[in-house]
Amino acid sequence: MWRSPIKRLDMYVLRNFLGLFLLTLMVCIFILLMQFVWMHVRDLVGKGVELSVLAEFFVYAVASVVPLALPLAVLLASLIAFGNLGEKFELTAMKAAGVSLFRIMRPLVVAVLVICGGAFYFSNHILPVTQVKLWTLIFSLRQKSPELDIPEGEFYDGIGGYKIYVRHKDPRRGMLYDMMIYDYTKGFREMTVMLADSGKIVFSDDKMYLKLHLYSGESFENLDRKQQRATGTTKNIPYRREMFAEKQILIDFNTDLKRMDESVLADQHVSKNAWQLIHSIDSVHTLSVAKGTEQSTQLTDTRYLGRERHSVDQNEEIARAYNERKQQAALTEPNWQTQYNPDSLFASFTDAQKEKALSIALERARAQRDQVDYNAVVLDDFQRYMRRHEIELHRKFTLAFACLIFFFIGAPLGAIIRKGGLGTPVIISVVMFIIYYIIDNTGYKMAREALWPCWAGMWLSSFVLLPIGIFLTYKAATESALFSPDAWVRTYYKAKKRLLVKMNKWDKTEEHAAFE
Repeated sequence: MWRSPIKRLDMYVLRNFLGLFLLTLMVCIFILLMQFVWMHVRDLVGKGVELSVLAEFFVYAVASVVPLALPLAVLLASLIAFGNLGEKFELTAMKAAGVSLFRIMRPLVVAVLVICGGAFYFSNHILPVTQVKLWTLIFSLRQKSPELDIPEGEFYDGIGGYKIYVRHKDPRRGMLYDMMIYDYTKGFREMTVMLADSGKIVFSDDKMYLKLHLYSGESFENLDRKQQRATGTTKNIPYRREMFAEKQILIDFNTDLKRMDESVLADQHVSKNAWQLIHSIDSVHTLSVAKGTEQSTQLTDTRYLGRERHSVDQNEEIARAYNERKQQAALTEPNWQTQYNPDSLFASFTDAQKEKALSIALERARAQRDQVDYNAVVLDDFQRYMRRHEIELHRKFTLAFACLIFFFIGAPLGAIIRKGGLGTPVIISVVMFIIYYIIDNTGYKMAREALWPCWAGMWLSSFVLLPIGIFLTYKAATESALFSPDAWVRTYYKAKKRLLVKMNKWDKTEEHAAFE
């Protein structure tokens, strides 16, 4: 008779866990999405963005927070699932029937491993594409002109090169009253000030320009710069005043969304998968080693007096004198290198030659310092590029591995505390995730600033939380009363007894009093 490899117990546990996992995943995505949107709310509000563009932004933003939401969802779902089993005494019944905790967790371990693989696949193949599209859209929104909304009683600077003041508006007729306009598109020294009793601002048909209609006003224009350029004099020239019954101004104000080319981010770390990151790191490492070798060779072989390169140089006379003396000494004295050195050569110079040698040496030292500073900047650019790519490479693995770690933290904790629902599990999950986030962010900053190796910084949270998960799993499997006050009191007195026994100061009456 054929038997299904998945038993009813496995199906029951899987069904409870997966349902909670999908629910908590949506909740975690929503929370992280709101945080992400709040960080970029300035790029969205007041831009007159269409609904289709907003929908596109939210789709890409959801994809960007999925890798971080998965570990939190696994932690919360496993904690609630095993808390429910413990609270309803189902976990106790399973253990009484001879089913161990590891046997109960076995189908969920397989499910979490699948989730880890999916998280890595998502981070490696889908996330780079969505990240490029997301940041291209964000940069495009930042460059978009804001939606025209001139307030009453304050200056509005949303139009480049203009400041507009309106005392009163009539929204029904679209009229603006008591207007003051500062036009500094030609510079502040040639600014034009316009006053008008009323006016109206409308868009052109192609939405590329603003038409500013002014009625019953006057304008003042500073002619100082224009007259100086025309006559070549510095004499002060008065401004020009113009009174008008009606005046029209055409202002360049493109409100369309101009999308950036996605190829701008093609070489950024967020746009590459694991293999592309490894290839970029190897390529830049090779270039960095070659550049460092070239710079060190240049400094050692071409920057010191007495080397071979002295044919065309400002200290050619000094170099020739030193080379001639070196050749003569080599013929007559075997140990000329110890007897004739730059110090002895400098001592034999006249005052004029010493002054010239010192000025040349000082100039060379300054040039060498500038060259060293430039070389450090070039090499630091290479190192920063490699660190960013290495961090992104490790992040693809650490976020997937965090799902497994959080499962082995959440499931044992749920079995120990035996509290289901959204009360205690949510509090514990939030605390654990905050601890994880602080440790992970600390390691990331250490790796980014090159204080730690990239692998140590990015795997720091895993190194810290993995032993906690192993400890909790062991305590849950051995039915240890981890959160019982009596258990901690007994542990304290046992440790105290061992210490006092070794010191020959243990009193047996104290032992009976401790456990009464």
